[in-house]
Amino acid sequence: MKLELRRPTGPPEDSVVMRIVVACAVELSIAAVVVQGAVPVATATSALLLAPLYEPLRLAEDAAVVDLISAGRLILGLGLGWRAEEFEALGVPLGERAARLEDTVAVLRQAWSGALVTGGSTLSYPGVRVTPDPPNPGGPPLWIGAISRPATTRAGRLADGFMATNPTEGSFARQVEWAREGLAQVGRDGTGFSLSAHSPTFAWEGDPDDAWEIVRPFLHYVEWKYDDMDEARARTGPPPAPPPLSPEKEEALRREALVGPPEVIAAGIQRLAALAGGDLHFIARLYWPGMHPDRQREAMRLFAETVMPAARGSSA
Repeated sequence: MKLELRRPTGPPEDSVVMRIVVACAVELSIAAVVVQGAVPVATATSALLLAPLYEPLRLAEDAAVVDLISAGRLILGLGLGWRAEEFEALGVPLGERAARLEDTVAVLRQAWSGALVTGGSTLSYPGVRVTPDPPNPGGPPLWIGAISRPATTRAGRLADGFMATNPTEGSFARQVEWAREGLAQVGRDGTGFSLSAHSPTFAWEGDPDDAWEIVRPFLHYVEWKYDDMDEARARTGPPPAPPPLSPEKEEALRREALVGPPEVIAAGIQRLAALAGGDLHFIARLYWPGMHPDRQREAMRLFAETVMPAARGSSA
């Protein structure tokens, strides 16, 4: 099983521009760490760029540069996006987002094959050569993040991998089947297709209920902030505090997160890996806006030193 440690830079932002800049900065900063040798075997994952909001030719060039910097270890994660304010601000019709994502994949494939780029159904180009070439034939792997059935089958049809976000075991099992439906639609047998899970993860020694009490307000804030983004349209000033956490919402959050002693988290990862057929890229979301840095560092230490070896060892 493959485990990938990911630590995004901070909480979601209300600003359209900030969300896009942060996405690019994360790619470049992770790649710089990799190439400097601080993480000698890591892959650098964008997880997830909102593809319809990017100019595909520029994205192809930038991603190739990052892939070169990281010695061929970039994985480019793509998503649809959903926030109307972002699409309107950048002049992209929200109703075209699925077609634009598919065209972006087509442009990236064309650019990284060395062919002249002509585009797809919504985006066309007059035969453009994109340089530099990425270090590996065909360029970095493309993963698509999705939740719904149509979006997940699209990942199977078009991409090199699928990324689930905050999956429960039940939702992940369904999404794996949907991705395989997409593979079958285009005659792919799944060879080389990656399955990944991006999950809030908090390792803490002791009683699982104690760990949940520590992380609960911070997980609630992060998840509420995504829900609040529609209401945040054109908002100025500091964001409001999240509403009280209802018992129903708390139960849902707890199902979607891996929280507790290292052995509990390792077992949860193993269950997800089994649903993926034994080969899972697990991406741990380890940031908790507002939590004391010392506590976050301790949780990251436990994940790196205890959870990862246990999960890998039991999958060998």
